[in-house]
Amino acid sequence: MASFSTTATLDEPLVSRGDKGGAPPSFGGGDDGRSGPGLPDYPTRLRRARLGLLVALTPVLMLFVSFTSAYVVRQGLPTIDPRTNQLVRDWIPVKLPALLLVNTIVLLVSSVGMELARRQTRLAAVAAAARPAGGVSASVEGKTPWLEMTIALGLLFLYGQWMAWKQLAASGFYVSTTPSSSFVYLLTGAHAVHLMGGLVALLVAGLFTLLHRSVTTRSIVVDVAGWYWHFMAALWVYILLLLEFAK
Repeated sequence: MASFSTTATLDEPLVSRGDKGGAPPSFGGGDDGRSGPGLPDYPTRLRRARLGLLVALTPVLMLFVSFTSAYVVRQGLPTIDPRTNQLVRDWIPVKLPALLLVNTIVLLVSSVGMELARRQTRLAAVAAAARPAGGVSASVEGKTPWLEMTIALGLLFLYGQWMAWKQLAASGFYVSTTPSSSFVYLLTGAHAVHLMGGLVALLVAGLFTLLHRSVTTRSIVVDVAGWYWHFMAALWVYILLLLEFAK
């Protein structure tokens, strides 16, 4: 059987030859945020990190929306009393410990500290990206330790939550005492678990500082952790208002 073949010639690509051709794509990317081969530049990396955080927060938001829906619906549902075999209302409102208000103040103050830490590292990263090659390295050491303060207040908030749960148990409201107490433990416990994830991110950011990682990398980690922390603070305020007024 005869075979036929065709021959095609490809022009040599033109790479920045005077007025012909174009420059190859370049990425900024030095880990110091300046342009150069390697990673994308600092704004691009920061934008991608924030987009990833937004995607990660979507299921968390949907989880608490479902908890809210179940909480509101369950309040109006009667249950069968096994003794009388009649429908009764078993929803007994739980008196929340006053300590939860103190915990709220602690978390809000920590959110302020987190924002200051985020802005501090962002300014240092922008300065690092703008300085000429070989310039003096920008550093955030020696300044107010907002990140450490946020971590300490976050741990204090979790300890306060533990003490609030002990107060609920002392007043006779355990996880399975009533449907309302079950929801109190469910909502506050789920929030505490997610807040621990934020603390892990803050500890990673602090570890990067101890390891003297580049200021741009630290800034991205602190920025993402900061927005996550703000989300957790706003979510806690929402949960507290829900438990206090939607009884």
